[in-house]
This record gives sequence, C-alpha cells and structure tokens, in this order.
Amino acid sequence: MRALRTAAAALLLLLGMGPAVADQAPRAPQWVNTVVRTPEGGYRQGNPDAPIKLIEYGSRTCPTCGRFAAEGVEPLRREWIASGKLSYEFRDYLVHGAPDLALALLNQCVPPQRFFPVLDAIFANQQAFDAPLHRLMERAPQQVQAWQQLPPGQSAMRFAEALGMIAFMKRLGVPEAQSRRCLSDAALIERIAKANADAANVHGVRGTPSFFVNGRRVRAVSWDQLQPELRAADS
Repeated sequence: MRALRTAAAALLLLLGMGPAVADQAPRAPQWVNTVVRTPEGGYRQGNPDAPIKLIEYGSRTCPTCGRFAAEGVEPLRREWIASGKLSYEFRDYLVHGAPDLALALLNQCVPPQRFFPVLDAIFANQQAFDAPLHRLMERAPQQVQAWQQLPPGQSAMRFAEALGMIAFMKRLGVPEAQSRRCLSDAALIERIAKANADAANVHGVRGTPSFFVNGRRVRAVSWDQLQPELRAADS
C-alpha cells in the first residue's frame, strides 16, 4: 500500500498536480515592466530605488536619439535595468517644435505600461516621419512656418495629420478619435511644455540626447560613450 501511495504521488508530480514548491518561492521583480510617470513629466522604467538613476532628455525626431535607441536601449534594459541596479527615465526636450510635440502627445496617449513600447516603435520608424517632413519643408515652407505659429494643440494636429502620425498610432492600437483627443489635450500640452521648459531653465539642456547619471550631466550622446559613465557609477 505504501508503495502504491508513493507511485501515485510521483505520478501527480509528473502531471504537474503535486505541490508547486517553485511557485511558492518569492519571484524577483520584473524591473523592465515597472514603469511610472514621474512628477517631472517623464516616464521611468526600472527599480525606483536603484542606486544608479539615468535620465535622458530626448527628441523623437532627433537622429542621434534614434541611433541611441537602436544601439543602446536593448543592452541598457538587459544589462542594467533588469538587474534592478539602474532606473531609466525619458523626458521630452522638443528640439524641433510642433512635430516633436505631436509625437510626445501621442506617445503619452497610452497607459504608462505601453509608453516605452510606443517610444521604441516611434524611434524605429523615425524615417517614416522625417522624410515627409523634409518634403513638406521643401515644397511648402510657408505652410510649415504658418503651422508652427498656431496654438500648440492646433499646430501639433496639423503636423500629425500631414506626417501620418495618427495613422501610425492606429496601427499600434490607438483609435483615431483617442489620438485626436490627446493632440488637443490642454492639460497634457501644459505638462509637456513645463517639462520642456524645466529641461532648459533648470537643468541647462540645450540639445538631444542629454544624459544625466545620478543628477550629473555626462558628456555622452551614444551608447559607447554612455557605458563608461554607467560603469563608473557602478564601481
């Protein structure tokens, strides 16, 4: 009888019906999935108590920011954020005016958990917005200038329509009506404008990307340049 009970217990374990000892153990936090909007108007990914705090002031139309996104974001998440020793915050600095504002508004039109996947998609498709913008500037420079002079929400809407940004967000699952509401959201526009002004007036940001490690601005615009700064902060 004892042998029979032992065999039955073994069978239950094989079938996955026995005691789930591993499931009862505490699970490590999934820091890359821990995303919050910060009081400063940015979005932070990772352990809020991480000893290394990295902030990027970036522009979605900035080619150098696009290169950092392509080369640095994946190893940054894999080697630094996932371990819990670094948090990464992205803050807006609108170097190109209304086109940047339009993308910032649309990026913040999704819940915090979707912010970084949408940011990744925007950088990966940067040329899809850059090429038509340059064509528009060549063919209708006065029109572009006139749009830049409109109130922020109206200006953002014109560029979003002309450059296919609303259609792009629709492919990411954001309905057109939702995108249009976000593009004209006065509170959201004000929050982004404040973050942009603080970047320049409080933190001295003049271009993108600008990186800060534990509050100190570092001389880095690429992943190769940023890595030594992170290693120094980790030592």
